[in-house]
Amino acid sequence: MNKDELGGKLENLKGRTKEAAGALTGNKEKEAEGVVERVAGAVRENVGKAKDEVKRSAESSPRREESDDDE
Repeated sequence: MNKDELGGKLENLKGRTKEAAGALTGNKEKEAEGVVERVAGAVRENVGKAKDEVKRSAESSPRREESDDDE
């Protein structure tokens, strides 16, 4: 898990909390802020997962060396 995944999870949790608090108190503005934070957190988390996947893929694939056959 990288910092984007962790940050995304935390942001998602903050958003869910804010969304629930807004719904509980009838504060539509706070509820909407929570939805935005939750979605942003989910996006950030997925970006982190994608970065990890790219890194793993790059590490597992063999490196191609340039050849001098073109000369």
